[in-house]
Amino acid sequence: MLTELIEESLTNLNISADEFSELIIRLLDYGVISRDESLIEAKLYDRYIQCDELVEDYLSVIKVRIQHDSKFCFVRIFPPGAIVPGMIDIEEGAFNNGFRVKPTQQEVAAILVLRVEYEKSLREGRVNEKGCVLLPLEGLAISFTNLLKRSLPDNLGERKAIFKRLRQLRLIEFNADVDLDSAESWISIQPSITSFVSDDVLSNLYPDETIDQQQETTGVL
Repeated sequence: MLTELIEESLTNLNISADEFSELIIRLLDYGVISRDESLIEAKLYDRYIQCDELVEDYLSVIKVRIQHDSKFCFVRIFPPGAIVPGMIDIEEGAFNNGFRVKPTQQEVAAILVLRVEYEKSLREGRVNEKGCVLLPLEGLAISFTNLLKRSLPDNLGERKAIFKRLRQLRLIEFNADVDLDSAESWISIQPSITSFVSDDVLSNLYPDETIDQQQETTGVL
C-alpha cells in the first residue's frame, strides 16, 4: 500500500520512481545535498523542491529529520534523536549516529574552530552573498592553537584527509589544485556549518568574550 501511495504521488509530481530513489539514496549516503556543489547536486536539490513533502513523509517513517535552508539552497538530514540544528553532545554523543563514518576527534575539532571563525565573520559582516566565509589556512592553524591549545596535524596526508571529509560534509570548499600545505592557501567555510554546531553549543563552548579575545589575539582576517 505504501509503495502504491508513493508511486501515485510521484506520478502527480511528474517524478519517476528511479529519480525519487536516486534522491533518497544520495541523501542517506552523503547526509547533505547542496545546490552550489555540482551540477548533479543542483539537479537533485531542484528535484527535492518538487517533492519535499513526500521526502519528509518517507524519511519520517525511520524518524530521520530534515533541515532545508532555502536561502543557501542545501538540505541536510539528521539521524533519530539528533537536535536540528545542532549536535547532540559535543563531548561524547556528537556524531555517534551519523549515516556514514563517525568523524575523528581532529575532524570534530576542526568543525568547532570553523564554526567560531564563521561566527566572527558574521559579526564583522565578512560573509559573501552566498553566505560563505573565506579563511586562510594560517588563520585556521592559529585558531586551533588559541581556541583548543592544539595544532593541525603535521602530517600532510592526515591534514588532507580532514579537509576532504569536511568538504564531503559540505562544510568547507576549496579548489582541488590548492596546496593544503601552504599557509597562504584559503578555504571557504560554507553556511551549512551552522547546522552542525548550533548557537547554543557555540555559546557554551566559547562565550562571546572568548571569541572577542581570540579575535584580538590573532588579528586574522
